[in-house]
Amino acid sequence: MDSREQVLDWIEENRDAIVGFLQDLIRIPSVTGEEGEVQKFIARRLKEMGLAVDVFEPDLAALRKHPAFVEVSRGYEGRPNVVGILKGKGGGKSLLFNGHVDVIPAGAPESWQHASWSGDLADGRVYGRGAADMKAGLAAMTMAMKAILDSGIRLGGDVILEYTVDEELSGNGTLACVMKGYKADGGICCETSSMRVQPGSIGRIWFEIKVKGKAAGIQRRWEGVNAIDKGYRVTQAVSDFERVRVGRLSHPLYPDIRGAIPCMVGVFESGSYHSAFPDSCLLKGSMATVPGEDSAAVKKEFVEFIRQKVADDPWLKDHPPEVVFTGYFAEPSAIPADNPIVRVLCRNFTEVTGREPVISGREGAADIRFMNRYGETPTVIFGPGMTEQMHANNEWANIEDLIQATKILSQTILEWCRIA
Repeated sequence: MDSREQVLDWIEENRDAIVGFLQDLIRIPSVTGEEGEVQKFIARRLKEMGLAVDVFEPDLAALRKHPAFVEVSRGYEGRPNVVGILKGKGGGKSLLFNGHVDVIPAGAPESWQHASWSGDLADGRVYGRGAADMKAGLAAMTMAMKAILDSGIRLGGDVILEYTVDEELSGNGTLACVMKGYKADGGICCETSSMRVQPGSIGRIWFEIKVKGKAAGIQRRWEGVNAIDKGYRVTQAVSDFERVRVGRLSHPLYPDIRGAIPCMVGVFESGSYHSAFPDSCLLKGSMATVPGEDSAAVKKEFVEFIRQKVADDPWLKDHPPEVVFTGYFAEPSAIPADNPIVRVLCRNFTEVTGREPVISGREGAADIRFMNRYGETPTVIFGPGMTEQMHANNEWANIEDLIQATKILSQTILEWCRIA
């Protein structure tokens, strides 16, 4: 039997084991900051597969020296990265898989039809926090490797499997892998992509805007300046900035640019008491950038736009809003759509599914920015998780997508790394 068919048969015969592995991952809560237990489980499974396993905690002091570091509120004690390595026999190219194990909090239990850590099966789906983002991707890349190993196939090129921490708040886990020297001839990040092949991802910039009013007693409120009113004016200016960018920008990976570059205020904080005059306001929000944009230039344009937009306000022109960029930050990133790793992935997508893949840009930030810019590893995004399910209540992943993605990734490994 042909080796490629042998691997595909293994995956088909082991569908329940592949789904079961995803269920196991979901049933270990791994909210950002609490990744330790799931990493122990993954490291154990990789060792059982026969891979060399590197378990290491990111070095916060070393990370702080890197230009791509994002500040965090806690370190990485008990929160290691896990990397599985298969050394090839030679004669093939190396391939790096990347994925994060951390998930966002589950939220209110009553918002879940299936319990958040249940891994329930229903209607062809696996339910639970992280099912789509991105434990389905972790399961696919892991089981694709297991299918090849259990089929007794030796590879020419090396394969590296990265399971990183702290993606949701910083991306520092993947950055730590880059700093440790993990790189390859090509990379696949198995983030949510709705089974689309995505050579690029947006960037994300968090901001805060401090708006000052003028204090007054509630009985003589006309002598003050209401910060809520001024904060609303600034919020409108933020929306206007998005409108301008949507009308001006275009990108081949984002034919509908509206979904790619949201700019909005997500938090509006003002006032301290029911019957006290609000004299300050804090707005918190985020904006997105597309590949090719200079983040520093966009930040500068945003600050100037906000100030100009409120310059006709008698109060704000003399007391301009203070814009601070703080918290999460991610550069946009992309590789050419005809990069060799993209072409090989697309070819195997078509062979497995019988249809051409949709090539697009991811409407969310991704850790490919570290591999592309600093890790000498051109990386494409492809995963079975639905982007629309990312951070959703009652989150789920399609079982058929999981199986198809496992097949596609296995065939990509065989072609890229070559059978020894």
